[in-house]
This record gives sequence, C-alpha cells and structure tokens, in this order.
Amino acid sequence: MRNVALPLNCAYLSSVLSLCGRENNYRLGSSLHAAIVKNANDLNFGSHTNHRDVMVVWNALISMYCKCHKLCDATKVFDEMRVRDSVSWNSIISGCSMKGEFERAFGYFRRMCHFDMCPFDHATLTTILSICAEKELLYVCGMMHALIVSNGYEREVPVGNALITAYFRCGCPTSAKKVFDGFFERNVITWTAMVSGLAQSRLWKESLVLFQEMRFMVEANSLTYSSSLQACSGLLAIEEGQQIHGLVVKSGFEQDLCVEGSLMDMYSKCCLMDDALRIFRSCREPDGISLTVILVGFAQNGSEERAVELFAEMVGAGIWIDANMVSAVLGAFGVSAPFALGRQIHSLAVKKCFGSNIFVCNGLINMYSKCGELRDSIKVFNQMVSKNSVSWNSLIAAFARHGHAMEVFQLYESMKEEGIKPSDVTFLSLIHACSHVGSTEKGIEILNSMSSDHGIEPRIEHYASIVDLLGRAGLLDDARRIIEELPTKTDPLLWQALLGACSIHGNVEIGKYAAEQLLLVAPECSAAYVLLANIYSSEGRWEERAGIIKKMKEMGVKKDTGMSWVEVEKEIHVFVVDSRVHPQAEMINEVLSQLAAVVSDQKNVLDKRLILYDLEL
Repeated sequence: MRNVALPLNCAYLSSVLSLCGRENNYRLGSSLHAAIVKNANDLNFGSHTNHRDVMVVWNALISMYCKCHKLCDATKVFDEMRVRDSVSWNSIISGCSMKGEFERAFGYFRRMCHFDMCPFDHATLTTILSICAEKELLYVCGMMHALIVSNGYEREVPVGNALITAYFRCGCPTSAKKVFDGFFERNVITWTAMVSGLAQSRLWKESLVLFQEMRFMVEANSLTYSSSLQACSGLLAIEEGQQIHGLVVKSGFEQDLCVEGSLMDMYSKCCLMDDALRIFRSCREPDGISLTVILVGFAQNGSEERAVELFAEMVGAGIWIDANMVSAVLGAFGVSAPFALGRQIHSLAVKKCFGSNIFVCNGLINMYSKCGELRDSIKVFNQMVSKNSVSWNSLIAAFARHGHAMEVFQLYESMKEEGIKPSDVTFLSLIHACSHVGSTEKGIEILNSMSSDHGIEPRIEHYASIVDLLGRAGLLDDARRIIEELPTKTDPLLWQALLGACSIHGNVEIGKYAAEQLLLVAPECSAAYVLLANIYSSEGRWEERAGIIKKMKEMGVKKDTGMSWVEVEKEIHVFVVDSRVHPQAEMINEVLSQLAAVVSDQKNVLDKRLILYDLEL
C-alpha cells in the first residue's frame, strides 16, 4: 500500500491491523501504529471521514496489541483515546482476560459502567462471564446474572449460553439448570453447554439424559458428541457409548479429532482397548493428544507392554513426540517393562529439550523406582528446578516401595517444610511404609490425622492398606473390625487384603469368613478361591481344599497365571510353569533341575504357610 497510489484510509488501516492481530505480527502492527501517529494530520482518510471512522482504527490498534499479547501497548492506546465506544472497552477487557489479568478486566468493566457511562452490550457481558471460571467467582456470576436481567439481556442467546457455562465453571450446576430452563430460545450451543457442563461436573447420568432429549430438538455438533462420550466414560456405559459411536459415524464426525479422542477414552475406560486402538489406527493423522490418550488407556488397563511397543512404533514412524506423550508412556512402566527402553526414553526427553519438564521428571521418578533403580529416582528429583506435590509423592512412594520407612517420614517432613500440602496419595505411601516396619500404631495415627489435621477423607485404598498393616502384624480381629465398621464394607479390596493376611498366618476361621464376604461382592474373583485353598492346605485340610477347587471349577473361575520374567539385552523373557514356548526352554529346565538338586542337598526347611500350592486347574 505504501508503494502504490492507493488512498491510505480507515478501512484499509483497520483491515491490515486486524490481519496483524490474527497473524500475531507485532512488528508490522507497531510499524503501522508509528506511521499513523507520525502522519496523523497528513494521511488521507477519505473525504467522508468522521470521528467514528477514526475510532475504528484506534479500536483495531487495541485489538491488535491484545492479540499480540502486548497489553501495556494496548493500555497506552486506550488511555490516549479521547472518546471511547463499547468496542474500545470490550477490546481492552478482552485483552486483560486473555492475559489472565482478571482483576484488571473487572476494573475496566466497573469504569465503563460508572465513570465513562458507556452502555455495555452482549459482547461485554459474554467477555466478563468468560472470566468467571473459579468457585470463588460465583458471586460475580450472580451479580452479572442480575445485571443481565435488569437490562433485558436474558433473551439474548449468546449471553445466556455464556451464563450457563460460567455457572458450571464456578461449580453451581443448579443455577446453570435454572438459566437453561428459563430460556425461550435454545440453539445447539445452548444444549451443548448444558451437556458438556453436566459431564464436566460429573453428573454423567443427567448429561446423557439431556443429550437424548437434545437429539429431538437440534442437530448435535462435535463438542456435543465429545461431551456425551465423556459422560459414558464416567458411567462406564459401554452400550450407550457404542450407540453414540454409531450416531457419530452417521453424522460424519468420526474424523473429528476431539470426537476421536473421546471415543478412545471411552473405550479405554470400559476396558475395550482393542476398540480404542482401532479408533487410533483409523486416524488420518494421529496427533499428540490421540497418542497420549491411547498410551494412558493401555497403562490403566494393565497393558504396559503394548503401550511401550506403540510408543516405540510411533517414534520409529517419525511422529512428533512431546512432553505429554513421554509422560504418558513413562506412566505405563511397571516391573515387567524393559529398563533399557526406559533409559532410552529418558535420553529422548533430554534430546528434545523437555528433560526438565515437571511432568516428565515425575514420570522418570516413578519409572526408575518401579524398575528397581531408586538411586536414579533420587537423582532425577534432586535435579528438578521446580517440584510440585506429585514430585514429592512420587519420591515418597519410591522409598516406600523399596521398604525405606525412615526415609519416607523424613521426606514427608521436608515436604511440609517446603510448603507443599500432602494429598491422599501421600498418606497412602506413609501407611505403606508403616507396613514394611510393622508400625501399626503409627499407621492408625496417620489414618486418623488425614481428616482431623488435613481435611482429607480416607478412600477405600487407605482402609485396605490399614487392613493389610494390621494383618501383617497378626492383628486379624482388629483388621476385621475395621472393615465391618466401614459404611462401604462391600468393596472387594478390603476383604482381599484381609484374606491375604489370613493366608500368611494360616487363620482358617477368619480366612473362611473373609473369603465368603469376598465371594458375595465379587463371585468371579479367583483370589478368594486360591487364598482359601492355600489356607486349608497349610492346615492339611485336604477335603476342604478339594471342595474349594471343585466349586471354583463349577463357577468357571480360572486361576490367574503366575509368571516371572527377566530382562536380557533389552529384551523381556517371560516364564510360566511347565511352559515349553521359550526357544531355550530345554536348557532353562536343565539349569532349574541342577538348582533344585542344590537346594535339596542343603536340606532347607520350608515354611508350609508360605507355599502356594498348585491348584491343577
């Protein structure tokens, strides 16, 4: 434009400034600003130029600076304006919101209403409502709601949609529902705001019911489908999820990235990893989010090896790897994962310059700990520039996993001195550490302090750990009493912990009672049959043992296959009793025979209570 004979008028300037904002071209935008100031008197704004046209240019400047994240420059332009309209105020309020300076945005809104006496519009209201995303700002939502009604904006659909979203973000779904019910007109955004808000508020059943109602009113969009699938994930409602999957295909949204991610998450949560993987494979261009979702799904479903294999495949295929993917695959590492590959992933993270990423470091601490390398876990922790509660919990869990109880409590004290508040995960590790040293009184004290000192309600996992702690110490009656006093005593995790303790101590009476309770709540649980059979075996009660095995066969319950593994030259070798699958099975069995002969010569006395008898199933 500067090199051709075209008039440099307001329309051209505002268009170019708008483009600079969209493209984040601060250099060109600020240059245009300099040219405008320098040539303000000489520029040809056209014969019909008025103050309104000039204001459009200044508003475009404010918007450009805000979109380029230069709020100070935007503020200077705003303060220099002699006359401002609602667009000027909306632009500066929006800029403060984008920058995260919410108090400043509210300050401008107050100035707009009280001092400048400029009438706000629906854009102002939606911008202010978009800031309300915390429970502490619920009162602001109420004030804005009153302002909306008093000024007659309650019939404006965009304003109502923003109000619904704001109420959900502030943790008040009841108020959001009242706004929704009072709507005279609802579009797809209105319905989607409710379906999405209910799902994110963990009101999954209500979200699905509303989605079904919505289908008869408006056509759903990709966000609606994603939100309804999120509700299915929360409810583990696979049948409803598959029906929505059919609707997605029918509506042509199966290639939408958000919908694909929600489908994978739903199938993963419902333990159908083959279906989740099929969705992933059908992606035209798998991105970081979809890969992270599938990796987390494999890890949560106990398919750690498949997660590691898929990650290695994606790296080999040249897909872009980010910190979230590395964190997800590190979370899949268990005791059977190849440690050499874990080292390689650590090297990859360092090479790609996110080795200091806090989530990656937390994953490395867990990975090294699970692979038996506690020193490396400590080294990663000590090298972290910043640490969060997960970092401390990961290292505390690492020491607890390796049986270093004293270090666990020392770390706990250091964590509090650093101002990091303990979470429920922290106390789980503390109780676990007490189990290793047999400190029952300390474990009970920690459990009681959770609610009394820290306001954290213990979960089933905490009570199961206490049952395990008391059981290991031989206090089986106390362990049983704790379970029976709980309102949620039907959880199989509790009875399984008690039954395991009875198996160690050979207590037939309480063991039988625990097994019966466990089978009532989880009749398909093989552990109940196996552990009870071992209790009978340790007492020489072979008839009762045979009865348990017979009942197990009648119920069609199969014993989980026991296995062991070893890593040799970056490869994991898995072994099962009497298996001949391994290519070196003959040589391995020959060495085992030699070892058995050595053990026999030593005339070792075995503790019969600790023998896991073969159930011959």
